[in-house]
Amino acid sequence: MNPTRRTVIGGALAAAAASTVTLPASASASASASASGRLSNLAHLDFLRASVTPPAAAGHTTFGSGPVGVLWTYADRQADGSYKRIGGGAYDAASNTYGQGAFNADDIARAAVVYLRHWKQFHSAASLEAARGLLRSLTFLQSPNGNVVLWMQPDGTLNPSADPVELPDPSDSGPSYWLARTVWALGEGYAVFRSLDRAFAMFLRDRLELAIAALERQVLVRYGQYNVVDGRRLPAWLIVNGADATSEAVLGLSAYVEAGGSASARRALSRFAEGIAAMAAGSTREWPFRALMPWGESMSDWHAWGAQMPSALAAAAHALDAPKLRAAAIGDTAGFTPLLMTAGGPDNGWLPTPIDRTQIAYGVDARLQGVLSVGLKQVAAFVAAWYFGANRAGQPMYDPTTGRTYDGISGDGTINRNSGAESSIHGQLSMLALDAHPDVARLTGTPSYDGLQIIEAESGTGGQVVTPPSAWTGESQWSNGSYLSVDGTATWTVPASSQQRLVLPVVNLADTPTPARTTWTSGVRALGTLTHVCGPQGISAAPGALLPLTLANPLPAGATTITAKAQGTAQLDALLLLPTVSSLRIGDAVLLASVDTHARVMSVAGKHSYTYDAAGRLVARGNASRALVVPGGFTVVLG
Repeated sequence: MNPTRRTVIGGALAAAAASTVTLPASASASASASASGRLSNLAHLDFLRASVTPPAAAGHTTFGSGPVGVLWTYADRQADGSYKRIGGGAYDAASNTYGQGAFNADDIARAAVVYLRHWKQFHSAASLEAARGLLRSLTFLQSPNGNVVLWMQPDGTLNPSADPVELPDPSDSGPSYWLARTVWALGEGYAVFRSLDRAFAMFLRDRLELAIAALERQVLVRYGQYNVVDGRRLPAWLIVNGADATSEAVLGLSAYVEAGGSASARRALSRFAEGIAAMAAGSTREWPFRALMPWGESMSDWHAWGAQMPSALAAAAHALDAPKLRAAAIGDTAGFTPLLMTAGGPDNGWLPTPIDRTQIAYGVDARLQGVLSVGLKQVAAFVAAWYFGANRAGQPMYDPTTGRTYDGISGDGTINRNSGAESSIHGQLSMLALDAHPDVARLTGTPSYDGLQIIEAESGTGGQVVTPPSAWTGESQWSNGSYLSVDGTATWTVPASSQQRLVLPVVNLADTPTPARTTWTSGVRALGTLTHVCGPQGISAAPGALLPLTLANPLPAGATTITAKAQGTAQLDALLLLPTVSSLRIGDAVLLASVDTHARVMSVAGKHSYTYDAAGRLVARGNASRALVVPGGFTVVLG
């Protein structure tokens, strides 16, 4: 997998840099949110911007002449509260270069989208010009083959091969995340400029068509082919085998097609959207609970960053008039997202156990854009609350007076107060979306969760704890770095609950004619039997598959023990316990998510309740403290 590079890391990647610039913490905003009443504030993103005149590079050109707009990759908070702009990789003061570079296509493309959307909402001439400058540098980074060089040095020199190495290498030698994000920016750029500057719009169109041709030649040539991944057939025509990367290209293609784009763009959009929709998996009671999975080489790995699949499918459904695409988006937003939120919020990675509990704006924004794209504004309020302090740290992650979004919250609640390009970009995309939907409630307060619980397998009695050389298997990750090998009986003590809970043992499945079997009980109650078998490995990086499997019968309310009896040797990573109705409370607002098989009435303090079914349709309203929840649906209770 080729994951995002700019998450919660910061200045450790680049120490003392002669070219850095500082901004005082008290600097006034260019469009103060407090003065305008808006949440969006581009001041910090403006601070990250710069301009350069790139030296000539064979095969690289752009529209017009003169300096182009760029964006620094990181902004590290200094001891005095100011921020220092920094590039990526080791800095060499003698040459004023970074191992990676100062500016990158990923962030330039996404920042262009911010300024384009800001202009569409507020008609700011400064935003339009900022977007133009960033699009000009982005097109300079594009090579004649349609692919894109990722990194640029402080003086504008291109750096096709970064240190550390990133794939593809050179960065313009094949399809990439940055090619997908370039398509996103060019598509939205054409849609804006076609009625404002025809010549520039035609230039953007030509560059977008060049990118589409590269995708057709390198990716869509596999349309209709499928890869086998542990027995499941997954589409082989996703960009870098990722529904995440492909979703960002689909956002741009949707905008382009809506603006009258070409037949080739419409064909690419249709085929990419079909591939993303094919990544839907699970059911209301089975992993991954109708989520759209991001990586086409594993069904055990869901990550929040870049998971813009639902919003991309909603955009494609509108552009193509294809309602079936919207149905897949609804499964992810109305099914998986409420469970994610009640389990602790938009954690970075369920692999498949929620292991990476870091939370970053890139992941939060993807969830927010998804629920808004299908009209689930009440769920959007619970997602957006992360920015305003309803998170593990209990502190705001967005400062509307400066426009800064901090770089993330670790699993223990520690805030990384750096504010680099990626966090700033996705924070602003979220704020623009909230400004466009002023009816989304602003929730604040300490969140309270009653959702998915993790019981490490190694905490049981019986069996043998095994610690492999690496927790990462190549397609998933052992929770806590170890697992329990059981060839007899193992028993776990678990916290009591007033509800029944689904039990999902996370087990290592094998492609073998004699798989292990485990029989699960709680006291005298039979919970179910699992056969630890999966299909052929295919392109998966590891033999077998580490997956949660739902036992047939739930754990009774009040039960405190679970026992597994193995036939053969079973490898057990964890037990996931999921209440039949999980909940998230923020202030007077409550989100309830049901995996029950029948409707229930819950006693919840509140005045108004809104009940949605598994298809995201509002099916009931209530005015009392007894809230209806329906199978596979969710309910919002407001005080």
